[in-house]
Amino acid sequence: MTSYQEPDRDPGRRRIVVIGGGMAGARLVQQLTALGGGAPAGGADVTVIGEEPHGPYNRVLLADVLAGRYGPEVIALPVPAPGASVRHLTGVRAVRIDRDARLVLCDDGRRVPYDALVLATGSNPVLPPLRGLFEPDGGELPSGVHPFRTLDDCRELAEAARPGVRAVVIGGGLLGVSAARALARRGAQVVLAQQGEHLMERQLDADASGMLRRHLEALGVEVHTECRVRGLRTRSVTRDGGSSAREVTAVELADGFRLDAEIVVLACGVRPRTGLALAAGLTVARGIVVDDELRTGDPRIHAIGDCAEHGGTVYGLAGAAQEQADVLARVLTGATAGGPAPRYRGTRALTRLSLPAWPGPSPAGDGGNGAAATGRTARVREAAAGTDSGSGTAAGPVAALPPVPAPAADGKASASRPDSRRPEPRAVPAGAATPAAVAAAAAAAPGTTASGPRPGSSGAPAGPAAASGAAPEAGLAPEAGAGAGAGAAAGPLDLAAFGETTPAPGDDVIHLSDATRGAYRKVVVRGDRLVGGILLGDLGTVGALARTWEGDEPLPSAPLLHLLTHDGGC
Repeated sequence: MTSYQEPDRDPGRRRIVVIGGGMAGARLVQQLTALGGGAPAGGADVTVIGEEPHGPYNRVLLADVLAGRYGPEVIALPVPAPGASVRHLTGVRAVRIDRDARLVLCDDGRRVPYDALVLATGSNPVLPPLRGLFEPDGGELPSGVHPFRTLDDCRELAEAARPGVRAVVIGGGLLGVSAARALARRGAQVVLAQQGEHLMERQLDADASGMLRRHLEALGVEVHTECRVRGLRTRSVTRDGGSSAREVTAVELADGFRLDAEIVVLACGVRPRTGLALAAGLTVARGIVVDDELRTGDPRIHAIGDCAEHGGTVYGLAGAAQEQADVLARVLTGATAGGPAPRYRGTRALTRLSLPAWPGPSPAGDGGNGAAATGRTARVREAAAGTDSGSGTAAGPVAALPPVPAPAADGKASASRPDSRRPEPRAVPAGAATPAAVAAAAAAAPGTTASGPRPGSSGAPAGPAAASGAAPEAGLAPEAGAGAGAGAAAGPLDLAAFGETTPAPGDDVIHLSDATRGAYRKVVVRGDRLVGGILLGDLGTVGALARTWEGDEPLPSAPLLHLLTHDGGC
């Protein structure tokens, strides 16, 4: 290993070292520079050690890059110009912290001294314990299996997601939903497998999740909930040069059926990266434990972002990371602006997901996302049937979308997966009611309901069959296999969730559901405080509600329904 000699420094300048070049670390450096009027405040020299070869970027927008909505350069975060006071070591991994010598040891031989050390190491994707994911002696993931956490992950997925490729996304949380929609936009045939009862179950209730599910299905994404994945099927292939490797061919489900797959995306959550802190003897629970000054048990070492645990909570959210970085910048520089000493008291974060409209042809159809009018489950079949299908590659820049394939002229009957837990996907006969048509028919009744969602809003037909050709819910495209075809456009869908969305005994709950606008609103009130809410479709009130919740302010004396119907001040 090569040993690097650190440059001489002015002994009067403080050395701040940040391990982690992601969003939290970038925000900290930005704030340190802002407090110093263009250079790090307090006469400090700042070194950022980043494992990725890129500069910092907005990880929240990775799904938009995968979908082709943005190029990678668009999501790059600003960084101060390199100079004597700020330097960035990209593609360098910190391997050990020597607390006695106050040194960070790196994989390239560097020994970086510090006076104050900030751990912004982020989190790693969770790799579920699936059969076939790894060989008994460890090794690499099979070809075609991708986590979705970094810009490099995004590039690899974009190259593999050619039109018609069969993709299975494991995990129906925020990341899994975003990845499934992005892959469908690139023309892949997408199946989303969620072990829980409904999508995004940490943020949404069953009714809101049902609307989200119908939105995805309208884009041709096949959604399976209460669906446990048992393992992967792989086969051995020979690479260029003669080396052997494994590539994925199918995803095995716990009930014995399988989903043929050329791409598998692991969207099973994240886990704080705490290895460095643990090896250095710092206190680690779920994350690196910090106090209100974001300080660990070592007064010279702080932690922020996904790796930090404050008050028993690991936030794992960009908003919390930014707030922590802002507080720590003032702690490190002693900047109080004449007020009290800076302290971090926790974050009241809001989760928001914006799914823009897709103009032009729908990706539904045999050539697109496999949603022909006779059913969507040609990829679902018994493990003993058929032969493994191979995988291929197609290179393409991440910012460019492949042309959307035209729908097949006719659909072919497909084998459906029998499952007692949910209705079997089937053809929709002419004149039968689709969920969207039923919702539209229900919307013909005057007014909106404050007592709960309208019949059919969760995706299950309710009431008499609606006439064929009825208009779909606003914001939701016609369901694939039920009228979605060439020329159809997918409508936008926005959602926001915050706080406690499951009411406790004695809480007041206010619902508004409007099928004509594809809107769902719910807030939970405890006493005179707003404690949680879900807004889906129409986010006209999100600004006022979010401010009320984040400020933990008493609610106005107006009727509770006013919270959901008054759009002023947003």
